[in-house]
Amino acid sequence: MLRRIVVFLVCCSLCGFAQSKRPFTFEDMMQLKRIGEPIVSPDGKWAAFTAVDVNLDENTRKPHLWIVPISGGEARCLTPATEAGEDRIRFSPDGKRVLFESSHDGASQIWVQDFDSASGTLTGESRKVTSISTEASGGLWSPDGKSILFVSEVYPDCKDDACNKQRDEEQAKSKVKAKVFTQLMFRHWNHYFNGKYSHLFLVSPDGGVARDLTPGAHEVPPFSLGGQDQYQFSPDGREVAFTSNIDEVQATSTNSDIFLVPTAGGAPKKITTNPGSDDTPMYSPDGKYIVYRSQLRGGYESDRFRLMLYERAAGKIGDLAPNFDRWVDSMAWAPDSKTIYFTAENEGEAPIYAINVIDPQPWPQELVAGFNDSPTPTPDGKTLLFDRMSVAAPNEIYSASLLFPQCRMAVPPNAYSIPDCLLSRAQQVTNLNGSVLAQIQMQPLENFWFTGAAKEKVQGFMVKPPNFDANKKYPVKFLIHGGPEGAWGDDWSYRWNPELFAANGYVILMINFHGSTGYGQKFIDAINGDWGGAPFHDLMMGLDYAEKTYPFVDKDRECALGASYGGYAINWIEGHTTRFKCLVSHDGMFNTESAFGTTEELWFNEWEFKGTPWTNREMYRKWSPHLSATNFKTPILVVHGQLDYRLDVSEGFQLFTTVQRLKIPSKMLYFPDEGHWVLKPQNSRLWYQTVNDWVDQWTKGK
Repeated sequence: MLRRIVVFLVCCSLCGFAQSKRPFTFEDMMQLKRIGEPIVSPDGKWAAFTAVDVNLDENTRKPHLWIVPISGGEARCLTPATEAGEDRIRFSPDGKRVLFESSHDGASQIWVQDFDSASGTLTGESRKVTSISTEASGGLWSPDGKSILFVSEVYPDCKDDACNKQRDEEQAKSKVKAKVFTQLMFRHWNHYFNGKYSHLFLVSPDGGVARDLTPGAHEVPPFSLGGQDQYQFSPDGREVAFTSNIDEVQATSTNSDIFLVPTAGGAPKKITTNPGSDDTPMYSPDGKYIVYRSQLRGGYESDRFRLMLYERAAGKIGDLAPNFDRWVDSMAWAPDSKTIYFTAENEGEAPIYAINVIDPQPWPQELVAGFNDSPTPTPDGKTLLFDRMSVAAPNEIYSASLLFPQCRMAVPPNAYSIPDCLLSRAQQVTNLNGSVLAQIQMQPLENFWFTGAAKEKVQGFMVKPPNFDANKKYPVKFLIHGGPEGAWGDDWSYRWNPELFAANGYVILMINFHGSTGYGQKFIDAINGDWGGAPFHDLMMGLDYAEKTYPFVDKDRECALGASYGGYAINWIEGHTTRFKCLVSHDGMFNTESAFGTTEELWFNEWEFKGTPWTNREMYRKWSPHLSATNFKTPILVVHGQLDYRLDVSEGFQLFTTVQRLKIPSKMLYFPDEGHWVLKPQNSRLWYQTVNDWVDQWTKGK
């Protein structure tokens, strides 16, 4: 009897704990720390990283440096909570100093401070290394610790910093703000070209005049939205490998190449001849090789990223995994220079793989399951550090043993099922967001498969609302991803967060239609020239499958939402089906011909629509949503940012003008200070409020 009472009390306690958890809110999301990649100390004792704090009231995001013992223990902030914050920590080769970026004096510069590895603390005062007027970022130590490599945007015809400073001051003081353009790519992403190019500089850790290592009118490194460094020292410190695109017409070229330049100075040497993109050069620790990523087809930003190996002595290049039909993402060398660890998206996850350089197996070995990034081995080669996320939790740092028992199994090409005994067990190293997440009722990502276009298998995902009851009917938010060569998966997003969309009582459905990544290059290429074809059919067939399979899905209360290509898909849906109660189109292409004339990365449009509007007008008009305006009927919310130069704000204005003239219930949310993404915290709050209110209005009658 006593045992029954104890069990009853325990069960009641657990029930009460579960019920005490509440739905996710925007304010909860803003409390979460945004954790960056792990940086391992040379002695293998510590992992340092950046964590970004969001202050919703101040409308700011500030990075700070953190550290955690790899063997286990609490993470703690390395630096005091300063107004400017600090970012991008890197240990010196001897482990006695660190460098980082900060704007303590009002401009981004490189700073150095002593580090005590015994206690894992910074000691003494930080010292500013750079004082360049054009600011400094992306710092790297040379292998001997006697110099620091960094990036700064400069005028290519200026011979010193005084010239750059004078030029900037003259432009700032000038009453004339007009610009004269003589080439394309006169604006990019969210800013206009100002005559400057990013260059690599060398400077002593003690300060002094920085030396331009890559002079000229080319970007080194080229523009990037994230990912690993596009430059690295050789192990002997005598040269630097870097990525650059030197094609004459940048707007139509994806042809970045790998170059080598002596640190003593001299002309760079190009080592790649591939017409597509070659990037992310990484020297092996023994200096024999450079590994990098490569896309074979020029002009196509969504070709497969292959794992390529350059043998320095012989000048020979080879494909390490020619049969691996997935995109190689972040990479790292093993300390013994025999193995490369890398991540690659696969069916909603991003596992960590390993491949032997000396004797590469036909198929890379999967080491760690889950959605992972930034694999980093410890110096002894026994442990792998990485960051991991899921749909229910943002990035935290994890570790996994590299010395684990494996079962014997041949893994043939195109076979992705891995027995559990092959996978290393991941251990969580940091838990900075645990206290916030412990209060939230998050739902796991569930996946389903169905037969889509061309009778091929297509994967979909679902997130259920908090306090889900299978006996109830729930309205649906049908999310459509961008890219179009992107994908939904078990990962975290602050801009389109499925958990936050589900929190106010919605089932979230997502389809990885033809064109999505993680299913092989043929599946990706299927969208080229077929934007409103197979992908649209996949979306509709996936929704049909969910409606028939899950009785809790209310097919009479569905709203579709999408951004970028997802916004295009919403615009296409507007003219081709009336099954949705409402639509949300964020930064979507509305008129394919006008979008060509107002975008900057012309290679994208020319590849996807197989030419220009004057060489293949039929293709542009075939897939242009604006030509189906006579069929528009569904209430629609239009969202666009003034600083979006990938898909110009005029696309949003054209759509809103059209639906208003057709007297379709509609609203426009316009951001004068945002680009393709809504990034400012208070703007993000308004975005979620406006989008969710719009959906509630049409699916819940609010």
